[in-house]
Amino acid sequence: MDVLVELNRLEALSGELAAASDPAVAEFAEQFRVDVSMVTDAQRDRLRDALGKQAFGAVVQMFIADFVPRVRAGLGALEVALPSPAVGGDRSGQLAEALFNEFMPAVARLRSLDAVTSELVRLRGAAQHNCRLCKSLRETTALDAGGSESLYGDIERFEESTLLSEAQKAALRYVDALIWTPTQIDVEVAAGARRHFTAEQAIELTLDVMRNAGNKIAVALGADAPRVADGTERYLLDADGQTVFG
Repeated sequence: MDVLVELNRLEALSGELAAASDPAVAEFAEQFRVDVSMVTDAQRDRLRDALGKQAFGAVVQMFIADFVPRVRAGLGALEVALPSPAVGGDRSGQLAEALFNEFMPAVARLRSLDAVTSELVRLRGAAQHNCRLCKSLRETTALDAGGSESLYGDIERFEESTLLSEAQKAALRYVDALIWTPTQIDVEVAAGARRHFTAEQAIELTLDVMRNAGNKIAVALGADAPRVADGTERYLLDADGQTVFG
């Protein structure tokens, strides 16, 4: 899949975080990795004091360093082969463009998963990272395909749900594993994902988790305010993989 080539390219472009030896940067990166929802304003201030205008680029690098290994671990647990890691230097100036304008739209163009499952996966990740923006959005194609607030309301306690299918529950278990225990994915969780999804769908599911987890960048920088004050707003993920608000 071409999108896996893009993943390799991101890894190569990312390089090493040059300022990681700064205690403020190292602290921020560790909190970003462990639980981004707990990044504090004080940590943000220290990061900006240390890096100035380079802070955003550094957080993008943190995201790649955080999530590419999760993808590799997830696909390994699902017994899906990945290309060998690319070798490259630090060209982080190109990284944000490659992530936001190339990789993320390429993932969004994948269509082997049904729209409702993709939306459930997105909303589970939004809740785990506590992205206020993501939690306030609803994808139109998924709503038209049977998504509803009743269904989405079951995501928080999905194991007990009578509305979610076994395949959807298997997907959500896998989402949680990638987010919280990527190096220790339970064999039953992996087996459940393999049982309910084809290899192509498993790859898309894994990459969806990473694409959605781009919200960690906004959450980390305190830039995840919702677009609407109350309720939710619809958007469309179009054929080009772009987010369109109506």
